[in-house]
Amino acid sequence: MIPYLKRFFRNFDYALFFVYLALCLFGLVMIYSASMGWAVLNYGWEPDYFFGKQKINLALAIPVFFLMAFFPYKHYKRRFMMQLMLFVMFTLLILVHFIGTGGASGSQSWIHLGFGNIQPSEIAKVVIVLYFAGIFTKKYENGTLNKLNESVGPPLIVLFFVFVLIMMETDVGNTMIISFVAISVIAASGIKFKSFSKLVGLIGIVITMGLLAIYFMKDTLITPRRLGRLEAFINPFDYELDYGFQIVNGYIAIGSGGLKGLGLGNSNQKFGYLPEPHTDFIMAIIAEELGLIGVLIVLCGLFFIVLKGIMIALSTRDPQARMIAAGISSIIGFQTFVNLGGMLGIIPLTGVTLPFISFGGTSIIILSAAIGILMNVSMFVKHEKTKE
Repeated sequence: MIPYLKRFFRNFDYALFFVYLALCLFGLVMIYSASMGWAVLNYGWEPDYFFGKQKINLALAIPVFFLMAFFPYKHYKRRFMMQLMLFVMFTLLILVHFIGTGGASGSQSWIHLGFGNIQPSEIAKVVIVLYFAGIFTKKYENGTLNKLNESVGPPLIVLFFVFVLIMMETDVGNTMIISFVAISVIAASGIKFKSFSKLVGLIGIVITMGLLAIYFMKDTLITPRRLGRLEAFINPFDYELDYGFQIVNGYIAIGSGGLKGLGLGNSNQKFGYLPEPHTDFIMAIIAEELGLIGVLIVLCGLFFIVLKGIMIALSTRDPQARMIAAGISSIIGFQTFVNLGGMLGIIPLTGVTLPFISFGGTSIIILSAAIGILMNVSMFVKHEKTKE
């Protein structure tokens, strides 16, 4: 055990860990600043209520990070592990439709466990990365990677049902992320461009079939809230008193901050103007209080993790390590884009959290697990290089 620990800390990626930890701690500070008015004015709770909850979440997330960093990533391609991950994922995705509750975005996306809530779609993002990496590694090893008529069915079937189940929650944001993440993992598999194009086409067909299936259930899925968000996306100022209220007040917060911001804790929009300022619109509060400088610091941290994942993927000869690294970095990258895109009005608002910064137990724990897995891959790549 001692030699393993020595090797573990010798190959430990300290830069990745410290950036991850810095983002989590910065998020903790901003959650306290953004949520204190919301907790008091809307719920009559103590100002540090959400701060206290996030401290507990972070206290669970960091051990999960180290657990995943210790666990060898090669085990994820074992048949038993893939079957177990799929069983847990689908069980939760199905259960949420029967015993699920609404989140801040209005989606029925949460399962209440008594001591806390769990969001199955967050778990699905990481499971899809690990499952697709395992499946396509096996195809790479047996020489059938570019033979799409062999073993391409199972991953597409899995993706189809995941797509439908999450869209039925009306969780559009995570559905978008999972679709792009699956494509990113395949792109990193070493597949030829011609075969990749065909496979992406097949995924497009799967997504279209999922959308058609959802269309026939439109009476329950296409709610006035979702239609209102689409209308507000086109011109939020026409709907500034209802569906565009959050976007417009987000713009005001961003515009008020300028270069240096109003100062930590001095946001005006968080006091009843900007709904749920500690969740998917926390970047607007960062912009208001810390200005463009604060925003750039957060973006640089997230960009570092995405770039680190890509560099790890490019520096290994192991196809599974390459796909896992590319998949995890794409989760962080696409989730950041969807969060900021909704806040800025580039894409419709979907209620996706900003990685490591927004309030949310499932989000911080699952993303910490993902970074732990990326750390394990990084250590393997570093160890691989020392043997050369």
